[in-house]
Amino acid sequence: MKERGLDRTDAEPTEGEPLRVALLSYRSKPTCGGQGVYLRHLSRELVALGHHVEVFSGQPYPELDEGVILNQVPSLDLYRDEDPFRTPKLHEYRDWIDVLEVATMWTAGFPEPLTFSLRAYRELKRRAGDFDVVQDNQTLGYGILGIQRLFPVVGTIHHPISVDRRIELQNAEGWKRYSLRRWYGFVRMQAYVAARLNPILTVSESSLADIHRDFNVPQRNMRLIPLGVDTRYFHPRPHLPKRPGSIVAVASADSPMKGVATLLHAVAKLATERDVNLTVVSRPTPGGPTERLVQELALGDRVRFVHGISDDELGELIATSEISVVPSLYEGFSLPAVEHMACGTPLIASRTGALPEVVGDAAILVTPGDAEELAAALRRLHDSPELREKVGRAGYDRVQERFTWRVVAKRTVEAYREAIAARAARTARKGAA
Repeated sequence: MKERGLDRTDAEPTEGEPLRVALLSYRSKPTCGGQGVYLRHLSRELVALGHHVEVFSGQPYPELDEGVILNQVPSLDLYRDEDPFRTPKLHEYRDWIDVLEVATMWTAGFPEPLTFSLRAYRELKRRAGDFDVVQDNQTLGYGILGIQRLFPVVGTIHHPISVDRRIELQNAEGWKRYSLRRWYGFVRMQAYVAARLNPILTVSESSLADIHRDFNVPQRNMRLIPLGVDTRYFHPRPHLPKRPGSIVAVASADSPMKGVATLLHAVAKLATERDVNLTVVSRPTPGGPTERLVQELALGDRVRFVHGISDDELGELIATSEISVVPSLYEGFSLPAVEHMACGTPLIASRTGALPEVVGDAAILVTPGDAEELAAALRRLHDSPELREKVGRAGYDRVQERFTWRVVAKRTVEAYREAIAARAARTARKGAA
């Protein structure tokens, strides 16, 4: 559900001169995955503060609010939901970057961070005088270093993808391990580029430590800016009844890192003794590992998957659920956790990555990957309306105190001005020499 944004005439006065900002994102799925969500809310609040914002994105394109300009940077869209790993027709090829994209996919690699960065560099080179600063949203392709020669660049890393690679390799065997190593080959490039950006924004102390360890980025080059939540959509609905026995999770169903398999095993244990049902906001691969596990656990009438819903529908789904779960094996921040808490829905979260830092004492923490412990926590909340009320209230209060997009935007602008000033100082030193 799209809501009208602020016009420039309605914008708040900004500290210092308004900036011309280019935001880069190699893929920006509007409803899940984090990158599109981050892009939409940050860009809206930057415009509300009086800045000019243009987004450069590959497919899937983001949903943006009024006042934000979208510049489409089309790829060959090789991973579209309805036709993943497709072979483009001959007439679709436009240049050598397209050939590189297909060749990388055909050799089991993931090309988008590199190929988007090359296309973005080409686009921004044509507009060298149009922006004061560029923010890269976790692309970290070699083309970003070309852009850095033209503009001050601020990097954003929600968490290093090296963590995803490590967790997936731990859960893989045989030829799958080789395939995953090739797929994640772009991570070495991202580490190389990240070490050459300053400043880099990240969302938690946990991510900061992981980026420092895996990407060799000096801690002095990083700025910690936690993410926000859109309280227009994510808020309690006291006028709506809770759905009895309802559990909700927002997680990529087929990604081992998101822990959906652990959640399904826990719900299967609970379903033998309680009347519960689970809604997962995701689209599992037809016939894939998650769908097969649902069948193996005989959960067909207890579990449903939904996707493509609006922010308002998602907020209502969460707010009318009795329990919410973030079962991940790792999270660099977790917007879903904050959205669950903002809705006043009691949360169970894994004790891993940044989740303990994000939820504090406002959620029940469990060992990641432990279905028995998760089932026990679900049982406690299911059986105690008083405990659900207490945990839900604590989560809601924590969000109101700590997580708003307006604060995120203001602190991000501070990082922009820092990058602009540092570039000006370097230019002045070169001129003096």
